[in-house]
Amino acid sequence: MRIFILILTLVLFSAPAGAQAVPAKSTHPTQRPNILLIVADDLGYTDVGAFGGEIATPNIDRLASEGLRLSNFHVLPTCSPTRSVLLTGVDNHTAGIGSQIITAKQEGKPGYEGFLNKRVVTIPEILSTTGYRTYQTGKWHLGVTESQSPFARGFQETFALLPGGGSHFNDQQPLHPAEPVVYRRNGKIVDELPDDFYSTQYYTDMLLSWMERDKNSGQPFFAYLAYTAPHNPLHAPVEYIKRYSGRYDAGYEVLRKARFAALKAQGLIPQNQEMAPWPAAVKRWNDLSTSEKENEARDMEIYAAMIDYMDEQIGRVYQWLQDNGELENTIIVFFSDNGASGLPVSIYPTHTPEFHTRFDDSLDNRGASGSFVVMSAGWATASTAAFRLFKGFSTEGGIRTPAIMRPAGPPLQQDSPVTDSHKELATSGQFVHVRDLMPTILDLAETQLPATQKLAIGPLEGKSLISLLDDPLNTIFEEEEVGYELHGSRAFISGEWKALQIPVPLGNGEWQLFNLKTDPGEARNLAAERHDILDSLIASHEDYEQYQGVVFDYFGPVKTFNAIDLILEKLAYLFAGLFVLMLILRRKKLAFVFLASWVIDFSVLQFLGSGWLLRMAF
Repeated sequence: MRIFILILTLVLFSAPAGAQAVPAKSTHPTQRPNILLIVADDLGYTDVGAFGGEIATPNIDRLASEGLRLSNFHVLPTCSPTRSVLLTGVDNHTAGIGSQIITAKQEGKPGYEGFLNKRVVTIPEILSTTGYRTYQTGKWHLGVTESQSPFARGFQETFALLPGGGSHFNDQQPLHPAEPVVYRRNGKIVDELPDDFYSTQYYTDMLLSWMERDKNSGQPFFAYLAYTAPHNPLHAPVEYIKRYSGRYDAGYEVLRKARFAALKAQGLIPQNQEMAPWPAAVKRWNDLSTSEKENEARDMEIYAAMIDYMDEQIGRVYQWLQDNGELENTIIVFFSDNGASGLPVSIYPTHTPEFHTRFDDSLDNRGASGSFVVMSAGWATASTAAFRLFKGFSTEGGIRTPAIMRPAGPPLQQDSPVTDSHKELATSGQFVHVRDLMPTILDLAETQLPATQKLAIGPLEGKSLISLLDDPLNTIFEEEEVGYELHGSRAFISGEWKALQIPVPLGNGEWQLFNLKTDPGEARNLAAERHDILDSLIASHEDYEQYQGVVFDYFGPVKTFNAIDLILEKLAYLFAGLFVLMLILRRKKLAFVFLASWVIDFSVLQFLGSGWLLRMAF
């Protein structure tokens, strides 16, 4: 029995059933375009209308109707690793975010600095030297000091939340005491927030103020609008929460089925795909008490409200671009940094029960300032719907997210209005990775990676997506390969095949094999049938770890469980050997003792890898 998880992804290249081609036309503007990156935080695959959701997201859906849905877009399992790859175009282990939880074994090693290191160059560092105005507002999560802030990494105007999250209101309550909420404005700490501060609106206000001020500068802009919605704690204005009152009373299993059906109706998954079994670690809706159901339903109402509100703010930015004649000279990219989060508050190292007592999580106060509630594993499972598990895992539910590219110029589909079904939206099912965005942006800006950077770390790892905008069925990514390792979890994707290792107690620790073209939900492990392919992918993953300088290690309880797992595995072999030896020696009573010991040992091993231990946390 082996050890930990995660993926390595090179996935699904042929467009899924229903993927729509569009007439070939040039998507290149006559002048260098504005570039707007909009990143949602912990948004699940089906949380917007254009990807099967029921939450009101007309502005995001409009981007999809005027652009291209990327149905096979991949990121990393958690926030900061994805953002490091986004802004540098290289693997997170090269960029300095090899882990979010750095162990003693990893401390001080290259690639585990915990912030964007100086070996890499960022998109704004390049674009700011080529005539672009560069803006960043919202979540940074790539370093906390002034020298590690976005203002020090090429952004000329910034309002940045430095840690991974915190209260969305002005009280600045942290995710946990060891990670205080810190905002920086152009590198300097912000001492006080406005009384009416709400993160999603304020981030948008800041960006719009800079765009308005500089609109006559004659310079294009690169803007990174990094919302913290819908990251926990779940907070939203009460009037938006009320819009979803009663909407989720039927529970998360009902919602999952509805969204799964919507994905098929929209042609985003194969028509013959079967919904994966409900995760053993996640409680069924009918196992909850009445009060638990009330709290759960309210939490999902808040989550939906956060997304609804974010969509309205995106609409404000769209409207400004339209009113100021900049829409057709702006490429807009929207995606989520990882899958929906189903992780409990205990995932934060110092979020103890004692710390949590400061919050009022009563039913009437949930979602308000002074509360701290999270999206549960049940709702996260519903959010990923067609895919396995959620944030933190290298399964498809953790690393496949909704993504949309609206190119500069006229809409790709001028005669395709937004509809309830979204079935006719232009869609590409080609495998696309977040690492592909930097080369795309550099192409659009008519610039390239500095020669000195290529010498230091090699070329960018992704490919430009411009040809995909011209032809959504373009197969330029068919032979792509990508590796994953995070917190001891592993994965490797090559073409339609994916090798995945999920550690005990999150999984059984064994390498698994999936065909993402026929089984994107990772429901059928083909390791025994195609061990030749699995062996090849494992070898490729070993090469990946060596090349990227991965320092493999587990953290916290996972390290403890895997140590126990290893001991039990060795004992199982010992008991089996002693059983056979006693039979040979005709010592039947001792043979029975060792056989019973083997059965107990093996049963414990199976239990550790079954996921049931996680049920206590989820």
